[in-house]
Amino acid sequence: MILDANGKPFKVEQEVLSEDIARAYTTSVRNPRPSSVASTLTPQRLGTLMRAVVDGTDLEAFMTLAEEMEERDLHYAAQLRTRKLAVAALPPTVEAASEDESDVELAEKVRDLLNDDQVPELFFDLLDGLGKGLSVVQILWNTNATPWKPKDYKWVDPRYLRADQDTLESILLISNDYPSGAPLEPYKFIVHTPRSKSGSVWRNGLARLVAVMYMLKSFTVRDWWAFAEVFGIPVRVGKYGPNASKDDITTLVNAVSRIASDAGAVIPESMKLELIETAKGNGGNTLFENMARWCDEQTSKAVLGQTMTADDGSSQSQANVHNEVRMDIAKWDARQLEACINEYLVKPYIILNWGVQTRYPKVRIKVPEPEDLKMLVDSITPLIDRGMKVSASSMREKFGLTEPDEEDELLQAETLIAMSATPPPALNRSQKHADVELGRNKQRVSINRVTQTSDQIIDELTDDAMDDWEEVAEDFMNPIMQLADSVDSYDAFLAKLPELQDQLGAENFVEQMAKYMFETRALGDVRDA
Repeated sequence: MILDANGKPFKVEQEVLSEDIARAYTTSVRNPRPSSVASTLTPQRLGTLMRAVVDGTDLEAFMTLAEEMEERDLHYAAQLRTRKLAVAALPPTVEAASEDESDVELAEKVRDLLNDDQVPELFFDLLDGLGKGLSVVQILWNTNATPWKPKDYKWVDPRYLRADQDTLESILLISNDYPSGAPLEPYKFIVHTPRSKSGSVWRNGLARLVAVMYMLKSFTVRDWWAFAEVFGIPVRVGKYGPNASKDDITTLVNAVSRIASDAGAVIPESMKLELIETAKGNGGNTLFENMARWCDEQTSKAVLGQTMTADDGSSQSQANVHNEVRMDIAKWDARQLEACINEYLVKPYIILNWGVQTRYPKVRIKVPEPEDLKMLVDSITPLIDRGMKVSASSMREKFGLTEPDEEDELLQAETLIAMSATPPPALNRSQKHADVELGRNKQRVSINRVTQTSDQIIDELTDDAMDDWEEVAEDFMNPIMQLADSVDSYDAFLAKLPELQDQLGAENFVEQMAKYMFETRALGDVRDA
């Protein structure tokens, strides 16, 4: 037995879920009023319409105006569509209620539900509530197979929605059977009421904010075209002499009338026809354009919260700053939409198939944050040079790069390519062995010094110095060792030691010691920096 949210048996008649009956919910009036609200909009009518929405007496006129505004105002339509797609285009994810096997299984069922092709259109239809204040979509369940799943989603025309006259909060749907409206049946409708301000849902739509700007812009554009007709076309003046007959005047009048469409006329030689350019319209085109542009800017502020990414004349830095504001709005829209999907789609889907649960999976719609990858590289490179360990896989993930295969051709820095392209000079075997060992030592020191401690670095330098000592200290140490072997006491050794100063070859030894002193000093300066 399937239970509803109150724990009572849930009954669904097959014919109620049929498409014919479902279509009745969305076609209550077979011939809706054809009159346009937007084309006859005046300040008096707009004020009356706004008050009627608050009172709940004429919601159809407001919903008609909101629909026509999206169809007639290109700027408002583009801005509203941008805001919708900022969320509707995002792929949803599903989080299990817990790690329990049953919760994980339910989450997988919901993921399968959201993989249907109708889901993106469902999100877009629900976000229609951003402009109108609310959006209702009917779920057409397929009860011929288990589990029950929606086979389609039908957008409900908001002109057929009403507010109950008692509280003005409940949403009613008018139909042929219920001309005054009936409450929405549970588990059959998804109701999205996005909040752009606190208060009644009927006063929340963006169309209510933009309606005044739409009206002013329509007046401006209409006057702009009238202005263009008066001042944009040269004045046609025909002149006739005092002896002109009635037929001559009629010929001249016809010529003046035809010059607008045919751009040519035939008149007697004695008559004159002049086209006089007017200068009275100078600046009028700028006036009307500025008025229309100002209305568009106010519309952008209402819909996107900013104007820099929507209108001309903005710099890149300004657009980046204002884009953060729009990102906050997108996150808010995403949170409200996921709450709507969890309440009106996920819960009914689970309850109708597996009964009431104590916990339900959660649908999440995450808005990705834009990231400046160049700034990331510039910031992290010095840290890596100073010893910070960074995962290569994490960096590849940031840039969307995959792990290269062994047979892939790898990109290299230009310096490495130049070094590999230059052939080394010919060396004998002993020189090759010495250079290889020296290169290994230097490479080992240069790599390890990034992460080693001071004691480890000193030990490395000592080992290198001792290796070179065996090579350069023979001329310096042999006379001393011979003197030590030829004397019988320490005092005799000290007495003859000054005589060896002229024989000792210390030039290489001093040069080597100076080299290591310089290297040690430079290494200390680098670490201090």
